[in-house]
Amino acid sequence: MSNNIKKGLIFGILGNIFVGLQPIVANSRPESIDAYIFAAMTCLIEAVIFIPLMLIEVKLNRLKARKNNLTINNHDSILKKWKKNLKVFLFIGLLFGFNQLLFFIGYKLAEEINGALTQKTTVFFGLIFGYLILKEKITKIQILFSIILFFGLVIAITQFPFNLENINGDIILGVLTLLLVACLWMLGHTITKPIFSRNEATPTQMVFIRNILSGSILFSTYFIFFPLQNLSVFLDPINNFYFFAMGAVYSLGLFCWYKTLSYLDVSKATILLSPTPIVTAIFATFILDVDFTIFHIIGTIIIIISIILIMRLKRN
Repeated sequence: MSNNIKKGLIFGILGNIFVGLQPIVANSRPESIDAYIFAAMTCLIEAVIFIPLMLIEVKLNRLKARKNNLTINNHDSILKKWKKNLKVFLFIGLLFGFNQLLFFIGYKLAEEINGALTQKTTVFFGLIFGYLILKEKITKIQILFSIILFFGLVIAITQFPFNLENINGDIILGVLTLLLVACLWMLGHTITKPIFSRNEATPTQMVFIRNILSGSILFSTYFIFFPLQNLSVFLDPINNFYFFAMGAVYSLGLFCWYKTLSYLDVSKATILLSPTPIVTAIFATFILDVDFTIFHIIGTIIIIISIILIMRLKRN
């Protein structure tokens, strides 16, 4: 096994843990923290965490360039590239800010395991937007396994056999909300992919840009919908702990994802992080006392197998 594969596996395993923890932290927050302020603070804390990572990246690139006797762009040229894509960045900031809000609303309704499984539909939306926007190929077999993936999701949510009387309306609404989150999330990533291809921003820079914009938009508009007295939420140390915890697990999950991508190709990285619902289910069972049923297990297995086959076909 090569050194790169070993590093990719390590970051992939860590990524599974941090991404798996996200629904747990999101749904265990105190009732005094509404989804809007939670989304705003999560984005802002992510942006703060990624500032040193972004600066380290710039420094490493400069050292690498000097070693290879190459010239590298200075801060002015980096800012010039950002300014060139300002409209796209503003749209991305607005999109991901709205998505972060829907993320917390959806998880509260869908519950942890259902929500984690629903988020795996990003593979399907990645295929759709890749085909529509980036003109990437999509095969009939990939479409078939995408349908099977959704079938696995339905089994887990409805606790098969299908009985409308046993289906919780809030859970269905939460799942639909998280399907929209998965859709918008992949739309945002598809739009930014050409920027990476043109070397006008790195993934680390993009995470900082989108989160500083998303957090600023959410925080500045918060008091349009909520009273000024809600600022008292920051006086409680427990609330502040959850703000930082959510921002941290989200940031670390993203960091591990990008590090995994730096050592493995997209298909292998996606497959490696496909078991995140299992990690969420384990945490939810032991921390939140949630029932991890046989139908959750069956649905999870179907979804993971579908993701593996879809990504293998995509790589080929």
